[in-house]
Order: sequence, then structure tokens, then C-alpha cells
Amino acid sequence: MSDQRPVSEQEPLNADEILDVVDEHDRVVGQAPRAVTYARRLRTRCAFVLVRDAEDRIFVHRRTPRKLVFPAHYDMFVGGVVGAGESYDEAALREAEEELGVSGLARPEPLFRFLYETPEHTWWSAVYEVRCTLPVAPQEAEIDWHAFLPEEELARRLEEWPWTPDGLAAYRELTARRAAGEV
Repeated sequence: MSDQRPVSEQEPLNADEILDVVDEHDRVVGQAPRAVTYARRLRTRCAFVLVRDAEDRIFVHRRTPRKLVFPAHYDMFVGGVVGAGESYDEAALREAEEELGVSGLARPEPLFRFLYETPEHTWWSAVYEVRCTLPVAPQEAEIDWHAFLPEEELARRLEEWPWTPDGLAAYRELTARRAAGEV
């Protein structure tokens, strides 16, 4: 059986979005479309937002199969790439509101930055946290399952579910820094 969806529904999301390309010190050195930055392993910027509800549970979701990077993987962060000319803080709030399907979210609190690097990808990553007491209505184009999970359940699921490697790295960095009393 062939896939009869329109071509636009089969293509990865946001491949043409223009991103700032940065150096090892997180200084802008150019710009390129997202697909080009991934294909050429150009370093960009990303914002990760850990979202907690009123009961201190963490928003966890599964990315749709159409995502350009890490399709159909689980993530404990909302967020995404920082657009050309955009600040980390602006991207964190924009991405959190878009992915959660809310407006009027408090500004996410910046926690730390780290450089995520693998043989395939590299980006400077700013990690944030925010409390969301608003009813969420996640973007169906980007999220195909979601729940607020207690941190203990999230910890159990780390070995069971396929997680976005960058989100998992950010979460491990966050838990290590919390254990050391740094955040």
C-alpha cells in the first residue's frame, strides 16, 4: 500500500529555516538553512526547556516521525533551534509556548549552557526550566504523544524508551549539576 498523504506531510519539518552558525565560543560566524547545518555538521544553537506542572511532574513527549532530527524519539524537554538573530531566551519562550500550545507562559529560567557534540551533530545548548499550570494542547505536527510524569517514572523510562540523544545529554547534565548543588 502506498502512502497517499500530500508530499508536504511526508517531508521533514522546517528544513529551510535559517539558523545562525556559531564557533566553538558560541559566536555567530554565518547563517545557513537548517538542513544545510545538519548535512554539513555546522554548529548552531538550541534551547531546552524542562516543563513542570503544578504537581512538579515533568512534561514528556514523543516527537512525530516527520521531525528532521531524532524523529519518533521521546524527549523530556520542549524547545528547539534558535533562529537567526534570535536570543536563547526568546527561543526558549517561543518554542515552549509553540510546543505546549499555550500563550502567556512565564519566561523560562535559564539554568546553564553546554556544548552538545557527536560525530553527526553539534550545537550550543541553553537549558531552562519553567512551571506550566496552563492546560496544554501540544502541536500535533511536532508531538504525537505527551504526559506529565513524576520524576521517578521518568527515571525508570530512561532505559526503556528511545530518547533524543541531545535531550538525554541535557537531562543527565542537569541531574549531575543538581546533585553537585550547581543549579
